[in-house]
Amino acid sequence: MLMAHPALLTDLLERYEALHVLHAEDGSVGARQRLEDVSYTLCIATGTRDIESALAAARRQLSGTRPKGDSLVAGA
Repeated sequence: MLMAHPALLTDLLERYEALHVLHAEDGSVGARQRLEDVSYTLCIATGTRDIESALAAARRQLSGTRPKGDSLVAGA
């Protein structure tokens, strides 16, 4: 499986966290759209289908650990 470069994952995680806070504080359509965009990109970069799995996979990849069975998707 292809894996995203660590610098890309770090950037996406930082952007997600900042936009998550901004959306919680601001709630604007623009903030929501940017949060959805970075969430989608994280899913694509990690080969997952939802943001919680994407966040977990990105953090796991950055920490250097691998999930059991080499799968990035729970239950796969």
